[in-house]
Amino acid sequence: MTPSTGSPVLENKNPTLYQRTADREITPEELDDTVVDPFDAREIFDLIRNITDPEHPLSLEELNVVEERLCQVDDQSNTVDVTFTPTIPHCSMATLIGLCIRVKLLHSLPTRFKVTVKISPGAHVSEAAINKQLADKERVAAALENNHLIKVINECIFAAKPTFSKIERVD
Repeated sequence: MTPSTGSPVLENKNPTLYQRTADREITPEELDDTVVDPFDAREIFDLIRNITDPEHPLSLEELNVVEERLCQVDDQSNTVDVTFTPTIPHCSMATLIGLCIRVKLLHSLPTRFKVTVKISPGAHVSEAAINKQLADKERVAAALENNHLIKVINECIFAAKPTFSKIERVD
């Protein structure tokens, strides 16, 4: 907060904006509950791309914090790995962004998945410490018991827009 105005100080006042990926169209096959559809990187990306940045009213995709190519899924081994890139190397919101991604995936995916969220190598000055925090289940659980923190995480997650186009079901 600035002492004179009481408003928050933005670390990255003028972030670079990136083009959004076109929304994925849902096919009739995907609406068929009898078809087993394995999870893929695009599906994981669609779950997290519209999470709102804690500092800006922009999505993580628009800030290029998350990218489809940095989402890895192994449906057979039940693992999901997401690597994200903060907009600046000293971003104080990096842990919060990682928590938002982790919480969104934990609430959206079946419990069979082991979710890993980490910072892109070399993208943050505290990369090792933040990755250690995000990988520690007890630290994550403790963070999610903080009412203020969970409120901020929910605001970032639930401000997200839908990521798919509707199609009409033809029976």
